[in-house]
Amino acid sequence: MVGAIQASAPPSIAGLYALTPDRCDTDSMTDFVGAALEGGAATIQYRNKTAAPELRLRQARALHDLCAAHGAIFIINDDIDLASAIDADGVHLGRGDATIALARARLRATALIGASCYDSLELAEAAVAAGADYIAFGSFFPSNTKPDAVRAGLSLLTTAKTRWSVPVVAIGGITPDNAELLIEAGADAVAVISALFDAADVAAAARSFVALFNKR
Repeated sequence: MVGAIQASAPPSIAGLYALTPDRCDTDSMTDFVGAALEGGAATIQYRNKTAAPELRLRQARALHDLCAAHGAIFIINDDIDLASAIDADGVHLGRGDATIALARARLRATALIGASCYDSLELAEAAVAAGADYIAFGSFFPSNTKPDAVRAGLSLLTTAKTRWSVPVVAIGGITPDNAELLIEAGADAVAVISALFDAADVAAAARSFVALFNKR
């Protein structure tokens, strides 16, 4: 007798979590992301705040296919409609974005939903209670992307890991030189933009981050 088919469990967020820079050239975008994937990035989040909707759709589709070819997780920043349209692996929500409940209702059952919790354990508690699959804290270091972002302390990561079983992501000004502090404090993943995509060799920069996780 054949048993019931079980739905596959969603993948878990871990390792290098790359956030795309704002680039209008889709070919350039896919080249940079492809290099990050070659270097070992496990998750790509599409984050383009300036592109028109048509360009965002085109870029998201291209990156979705690229991630699928590399076996990487593909997350859309903020936009549930876009995540649904391309059947992304999930969506990441910040303060002021749609609710986790709405994302859960709109996206497929195995979609990953992440939540920005900034420097707040209270926000993290609410996010986990609402069904977030992972939580993100930061900014841990000065960031050119969000220079006015609230600063978070390393103890947030350690406390979060003792309270909840969901993956914990660190973000904000992270480089290969400071990422190890975050990993030692409990970060399951580090979210990186500038130190990865501004590097002369994106694949080599990705490998330097991945090596820190391999030391565990």
